[in-house]
Amino acid sequence: MPDWVTMSFPTIRIIMIVLIVLLCIAVIVAIFIQPAGSGQMGAITGQATETYYSKNKKQSLESVMKKLTTGLGISIAVLSILFFVSIAIYPPT
Repeated sequence: MPDWVTMSFPTIRIIMIVLIVLLCIAVIVAIFIQPAGSGQMGAITGQATETYYSKNKKQSLESVMKKLTTGLGISIAVLSILFFVSIAIYPPT
């Protein structure tokens, strides 16, 4: 391998670690922002007064948050795999 490639691995690893940490924080925030599932308990207690629009709005917010959480999780997994592959290719000294 050329020298510039082997010299750049430590910097690339630091960048990957920082990105993984930031993505982990983003996943935690996304999970805390997600609305709590009601579990349809309102119908049992007589509080099922939601309109069609509010039900769809809630589902779309839940849908977006689930997709965001899934995307962030996949990004963390891919970056982690790339990080360990970089260690396998060029072990730290």
